Amino acid sequence: MEKIRVIINRESNTLDVWFDDPEKEFISEETGEEIILKKDKNNRVIGFEKLNLLPGEENVPIEVLTT
Repeated sequence: MEKIRVIINRESNTLDVWFDDPEKEFISEETGEEIILKKDKNNRVIGFEKLNLLPGEENVPIEVLTT
């Protein structure tokens, strides 16, 4: 994995996190907790989408931690 993509979409109020190329998405699976898993043809999770991310806040601080 070269990089992780993080996309906050204010219009749809979602957060997308990709661990692999989004073009490889083959199927999506809802978890029932406002999370959608994005999977490739091998049923491997390559990303996820968090629905209803922001409760109407304009700016949200983001902290990135690496270990």
